[in-house]
Amino acid sequence: MRKLRSLRDPHGIQKFVDAMPYHLADTAWSPRRVLAENTSHCLEGAIFAAAALRANGFPPLIVDLEADHDTDHVLAVYQLDGHWGAVAKSNYTGCRYREPVYRTLRELALSYFNIYFNLRKERTLRRFSRPVNLARFDRLAWMTTDKPVWFIVYHLLEIPHYNLFSKRIAARLHRVDERVYQAEILGKAHKRGD
Repeated sequence: MRKLRSLRDPHGIQKFVDAMPYHLADTAWSPRRVLAENTSHCLEGAIFAAAALRANGFPPLIVDLEADHDTDHVLAVYQLDGHWGAVAKSNYTGCRYREPVYRTLRELALSYFNIYFNLRKERTLRRFSRPVNLARFDRLAWMTTDKPVWFIVYHLLEIPHYNLFSKRIAARLHRVDERVYQAEILGKAHKRGD
């Protein structure tokens, strides 16, 4: 996986992930398969980024952002000088890279809140997980297998997630306005027939 080492740092990894086309298939490809296909979606992009972070001296950590009435979003996270940052693949412009300036994972997760919405323009982000170190799956060859890595998805579904705010606050949230909506869907990939 020489290619992963060549990406050198989180920003270089993000640039590589951004350059890949976004695909909408229901897949769970390993980093090796992502490289071979040169495409990924959110989950695969995060797993790929975690592998690239590992190849460059960081632990391979991912965090799950959980939403109501929307799909979850998965981030590859890293720390520099005690501050959290993220590498992410998204079909929306603002749900990608975060510089390592966040003191806590909650702060990092909340940085995605304002631009995390569904097609009805509802703000949907509600919870976040603690980091999952993908080294726990080394015995399953998560970085290099040709088989799908659904076991990572199943693990994310089973672990605790922590509320970002109360249900009372969630009930008062406003929908995003048209300008935010249009800015975030710029370049959005669509399934055929959408």
